[in-house]
Amino acid sequence: MLQVNALSKSYRGLPAIDNVSFRVGAGEIVGYVGPNGSGKSTTVKIVTGLLEPSTGQVLFEGESIRNNLQSYRDSFGYVPEEAHVYTHLSGLEYLQLVGRLRNMPEALIDLKANRFLSLFGLESWRYSPISLYSKGMKQRILIAAALLHDPKLLIFDEPLSGLDVVSARLFKDLLQQLAAQGKAVLYISHVLEVVELVCHRVIVIAKGKILADAPPSELKTSLALANLESVFAQLVQQQDTGSVAREFVDIMAVHHV
Repeated sequence: MLQVNALSKSYRGLPAIDNVSFRVGAGEIVGYVGPNGSGKSTTVKIVTGLLEPSTGQVLFEGESIRNNLQSYRDSFGYVPEEAHVYTHLSGLEYLQLVGRLRNMPEALIDLKANRFLSLFGLESWRYSPISLYSKGMKQRILIAAALLHDPKLLIFDEPLSGLDVVSARLFKDLLQQLAAQGKAVLYISHVLEVVELVCHRVIVIAKGKILADAPPSELKTSLALANLESVFAQLVQQQDTGSVAREFVDIMAVHHV
């Protein structure tokens, strides 16, 4: 469904991503993980059509997204890492605005918006301005907005940010249902325990290059490691965080120079 072919992007001659290729099929949840500055955000901006690559292309259902960018944008739902919403609107008004921008019929907007607010535990807040919402409540509004038009492709960038335990569990169950309905899901996160639990495949990127693309079980088996966090640390050559933590404590204990 989504095909990323040999993407490269440079800023002032410095490569942000280099020859990045992967695919996300219908009914597939694909994790996209990497340390800060690895190229994840640049990839997402290109995949969502917000940024043009230096080289390479993104295909959706076999066609370049640049051939009809508006049609492509109608086909996906996106939850960004930062919850930028119109805080003067109520939760219901925000979803109504999104639905209208998607050219959905008013009756359908109201039906879906009210049901989503109820399912996300926001029914009693539907008329309250978003400025009064907690971070987790804003995140639930963003997720609802991404689902409203029944997209074929969903791009979630740190979707669990701010969610409480119950909402996070609901979201993980929702991911499984979306995949079962044939949706393609690109899941960007630093929470590797969740990535290992919900993703069919995991792509690891570091310094702008893809280091691995395989199911979590295969990654663990091939590297003889117990969990995805250990796989990630080895692939990106992560520093010995235990030693660094001890050094922090040692420096804290210094009171005289």
